[in-house]
Amino acid sequence: MNDYVIAIDQGTTSTRAILFDHAGSIVSTGQLEHEQIFPQAGWVEHDPKQIWNNTREVIGQALSKANVTRHNVKAIGITNQRETAVVWNKTTGEPVYNAIVWQDTRTQKIVDRLADGDVERYKAKVGLPLATYFSGTKIVWILENVEGAREAAEAGDLLFGTTDSWVLWNLTGGVDGGLHATDVTNASRTLFMDLETLSWDESILADFGVPASMLPEIRSSSGDFGVASDASLLRETPITGILGDQQAATFGQAAFDKGEAKNTYGTGNFLIFNTGEEIVHSKNGLLTTVGYKIGDEPTHYALEGSIAVTGSLIQWLRDNLGLIPDAPAVEQLATSVDDNGGAYFVPAFSGLFAPYWRPDARGALVGLTRYVNKGHIARAALESTAFQTAEVVDAVNADSGVDLTELKVDGGMVANDLLMQFQADILRVAVVRPVVAETTALGAAYAAGLAVGFWANLDELRANWQEDRRWEPQLDEAERERTYRLWKKAVQKTLDWVDDDVS
Repeated sequence: MNDYVIAIDQGTTSTRAILFDHAGSIVSTGQLEHEQIFPQAGWVEHDPKQIWNNTREVIGQALSKANVTRHNVKAIGITNQRETAVVWNKTTGEPVYNAIVWQDTRTQKIVDRLADGDVERYKAKVGLPLATYFSGTKIVWILENVEGAREAAEAGDLLFGTTDSWVLWNLTGGVDGGLHATDVTNASRTLFMDLETLSWDESILADFGVPASMLPEIRSSSGDFGVASDASLLRETPITGILGDQQAATFGQAAFDKGEAKNTYGTGNFLIFNTGEEIVHSKNGLLTTVGYKIGDEPTHYALEGSIAVTGSLIQWLRDNLGLIPDAPAVEQLATSVDDNGGAYFVPAFSGLFAPYWRPDARGALVGLTRYVNKGHIARAALESTAFQTAEVVDAVNADSGVDLTELKVDGGMVANDLLMQFQADILRVAVVRPVVAETTALGAAYAAGLAVGFWANLDELRANWQEDRRWEPQLDEAERERTYRLWKKAVQKTLDWVDDDVS
């Protein structure tokens, strides 16, 4: 019987367990979606207990489909939606509130209060501007708005974690000795971690009013995270890798070296550009983040362009408007027309992330005439993903001083040929899809497998990477310039929408 590594991919819309073999190929997958909870405009929540129950079930699915047991699994890797915040009682194991999702914008007033006119007051240390996106302000909201939470936190009874920590704590025993830890990549998304020391910054925690006792221990991305408890189907299996989802996708793309980049097309889009061992502070609206850290080896850093709404816009067309029966149908609808008919869709549902960082923006569909039909709207929705990515690539090129010559892509939307061709057209560079598009889970598996010797080194992982398809630019340059100019014009129409009395 062969040996495998299993990756738990706790994403924004679903949780998956994927079994990988030594070639980095998928052997089996278990997957369950969890509920998206929208209590009011701008609020997005998940049920942490549902996420944990789903995690246990998808592990069973993956093992059952491959007809293997824990004895065939040499290591467990975890990857996760990064900034989503869970706060729970360490004695009872009960969350004190739903998980507040990275897309949630309820903490804008907390951001404004902490910023005191300067959203970049901590950026030199943590690499991030003050924004609703990151975990720190979500913890503050829970402490200030959930009855008894502040007192329990100050008494040392509450724990905070992004969903990797929540899964890890439960997987290693929960109230019976569960390990409370995270890795450097997830820690770098909280607003609390010093990028140089890789430790929690006490002065920032004091400013936020968050007790240090709530926070998990920070460890390397590839290393010891304990073993699965006796209550798990994977009992006694070592947990040896944790990476936030976008860093995991970069790792899965084998973009280990300075100057390499990838773009993930998921709920949102996330472009990561590896800056090696150098901390590069963006002048063009990008985030500075930790790329990965293997054991005691030097930390690798990255620039990131985070886009809030791409794949979730297609879900919105499906669920809120009923325009399509399922997500793949958007391509067929979009190809029913030759172009966008003059319509541009800026999905600033959570404000605009990179490179603008404008929480006052809201979504807009502009350029409408009687000519526009649902095919044009579907096409405009897809094109918005490519346009937003192009703006992030422009920022990366400006910060790095070296233009990208090709873009490695992954995530669910890369199955959409129309989108991938338009992306190449707008970027004017080749877009390259790997054979294994599930690079997020693969990256977590790689980090875990390296720590136990399942893979010997990074060169072995590079050798696993294989190109599946490549799209070259085809669009006339004058047309590219025209449509990109109109996109930028459309973006301007979304700004300054939110007043004090508008959520």
